[in-house]
Amino acid sequence: MSIQKPSLPKGTRDFGPIQMARRNFILDTIKETFKLFGFQQLETPAMENLSTLTGKYGDEGDQLLFKILNSGDFLKNVSPQDVQGGVATVLPKVAEKGLRYDLTVPFARYVVMNRNEITFPFKRFQIQPVWRADRPQKGRYREFYQCDADVVGTDSLICELEILLMIKRAFAKLGITDYSIKVNNRKILTGLAEVIGEKGREGELCVAIDKLDKIGWEKVQEELTQRNFTENAIAQLSPIIDLKEGNKGKLEFLKTYLSSSEIGMKGIGELEEVFELLASYGENQEHVDFDVVLARGLSYYTGAIFEVKVNNVSIGSVSGGGRYDNLTGVFGLEGVSGVGFSFGVDRIYDVMDELGLFPERNLDKTKVLITYFDQQGFTYGLKVLHKLREAGISSELYPDDAKIKKQFTYADKKQIPFVVILGDTEIAEEKVSLKDLQTGKQEILTIEGLIERVGK
Repeated sequence: MSIQKPSLPKGTRDFGPIQMARRNFILDTIKETFKLFGFQQLETPAMENLSTLTGKYGDEGDQLLFKILNSGDFLKNVSPQDVQGGVATVLPKVAEKGLRYDLTVPFARYVVMNRNEITFPFKRFQIQPVWRADRPQKGRYREFYQCDADVVGTDSLICELEILLMIKRAFAKLGITDYSIKVNNRKILTGLAEVIGEKGREGELCVAIDKLDKIGWEKVQEELTQRNFTENAIAQLSPIIDLKEGNKGKLEFLKTYLSSSEIGMKGIGELEEVFELLASYGENQEHVDFDVVLARGLSYYTGAIFEVKVNNVSIGSVSGGGRYDNLTGVFGLEGVSGVGFSFGVDRIYDVMDELGLFPERNLDKTKVLITYFDQQGFTYGLKVLHKLREAGISSELYPDDAKIKKQFTYADKKQIPFVVILGDTEIAEEKVSLKDLQTGKQEILTIEGLIERVGK
């Protein structure tokens, strides 16, 4: 029998104990923040009916769906004629289900199916893997986690306020201090297009402006010309590109600039109200940056737009979202507006790794290893182990009869900070010897003393 070399499917990865401990640190922080703000957790199945998924992400998205073959003889309904008809004819007969591509469409399906049981406004968060049949490359996987929070069933701008607050709180707890939450409003972008005489073309306008940080204003102007924007329109944009002063200054300038656009002024009003709510709540505008040309996923958003960037790292945005008008319309329930955002957990991980922000001390590690010299020590060790665990202290008893040096090597490799040594004297006196591997200090303690000493 030949030995098979194990491998992983392309675009997937394992998370070992160190990565898991770090990921859990991030996820627990985010989860705790969501719960503090009254969000409830939801999980949906890994697979959905293909009818739920197709047509929701555009043609390109449909191609990236992983399809699941029907169980059993999946070819039983396929005729030779079907095969000649190609993929479009064969697919519905061999696959009814697919792996979810994001968390938003399953959430919309859930809301529609449970609309009579749900209390609106409905605040939910969801942290689960999603699958995309993308070409794998650095930082892009075929299986990755999304971490979404949404509020549906209210237009209140307190939701926008809470997104800002949740991002600020989570980052503070994670130790990320140098970042900015860029905010804008879709209505302001619509207003911009109106004011420069290119009504209804904010989509094209923003695709070009979105590249500003990457290619600069000169190149953006060339692209706008290629897209048949008039010279006059482009010229009218330049004061917007150079807006430098703080949030207040930008808002004041835009009140004049957009005064002829009703929808533009409405966007300004909404943004001002969010800033006022922030002040009433007792928080400042630190880290919050009004970016007039921020234009995420425009086809989707109708109000506020958010994007979070951490400064001085090589990674792009780590969180983003916005307000949308009609989440559930595709499933026949009209007019459910909501606002949502997601944390890019993998990207936050890379940022924290790059900045060295993970607290290495207490990440899921065993705190105490009990070592011994003989069977009698092993038996007494079990008793000590019971007491330690009862006190909630993560501990292990070395399982095999081995030289004490080998037991210490194990503690060292697993980065266990404390080692209990049980020799004849300790057993006779019902005490323990405790060695702190960080300082090298050793002391004799009662079991109660041991619990107090390491339980700190």
